[in-house]
Amino acid sequence: MKNFWEKLNKPFFVLAPMADVTDIAFRQVIGKYGKPDVFWTEFVSADGLAHPKAREKLLIDLRYEKNEHPIVAQIFGSNPDNIRYAASLCTELGFDGVDINMGCPDRSVEKQGAGACMIKNPEIAKAVIEAAREGVKSSGKDIPVSVKTRIGYNKNEINTWIRFLLELDLPVLTVHLRTRKEMSLVPAHWELMKDIVALRDELGKKTLIIGNGDAVDIKDAKKKVKESGCDGVMLGRAIFGNPWLFSGKEPKNTKEKLKVMIEHTKLFEQKLGEHKNFAIMKKHYKAYVNGFDGAKELRMRLMESETVEEIEQKVADFLKNHPK
Repeated sequence: MKNFWEKLNKPFFVLAPMADVTDIAFRQVIGKYGKPDVFWTEFVSADGLAHPKAREKLLIDLRYEKNEHPIVAQIFGSNPDNIRYAASLCTELGFDGVDINMGCPDRSVEKQGAGACMIKNPEIAKAVIEAAREGVKSSGKDIPVSVKTRIGYNKNEINTWIRFLLELDLPVLTVHLRTRKEMSLVPAHWELMKDIVALRDELGKKTLIIGNGDAVDIKDAKKKVKESGCDGVMLGRAIFGNPWLFSGKEPKNTKEKLKVMIEHTKLFEQKLGEHKNFAIMKKHYKAYVNGFDGAKELRMRLMESETVEEIEQKVADFLKNHPK
């Protein structure tokens, strides 16, 4: 039986997993205005999911709606037993795939031996991938286990690290085209994607390769695919304030943009208000309220707000004076 990746038309364009950004509320807005070919959840700690008390809180990050399929659950961790449990849990929750984060540069994640730290510990990485596969199978289902990583830790390690991962017959490999050392401080090395694709072909693997880094819109993503030969592109930062991203469209005017921002706020309050701090929405306001007359003043007023009602009132007041 084919997994869902094999059924996608190429090239495909997917949503990056971003902590405190791509939650269920934002994914619902994105799904309505410009659905990607594949959704990803925020990344979730496998150690936390394996812990009875922490699990209850973390399961909020694994909530999704039926209209979000196909959706991949991303987990991180370096303990194979906990990864096995988390992969089994994600399979039982009905996700279409499980993805293991091996690229996050966050120090607290690396201290756990997870994220980008995996690049320095290939044998642990292999044990984690195998454990995830076992966890999936233990649920009696067969969903794909994929990996998201970087081109290396301190330097280009395509011929060692990426080769190592490709030899594990992953169905999908997402490569952020920077090293861990580079963080996001330099332009993504899209010129190296050809080498990754060539290596995949040389090894005779069927792994689908997704490129990640600096794609500003779908037009740009299609150009990157054409130039590099990868199978798809993952877009992250470009989604901020732009749930229309994957549709290739733009909001008709400022009023429509602000209306969707309020819709997003209401969904956050409805689905996550009991569990998450309202301040999470403020990073979205910085992106939605940008590039139009009076944006700075409105943005400053929104930053002082603590409720949906305040946001609605301030936007209504703004639109009376800026009707366009």
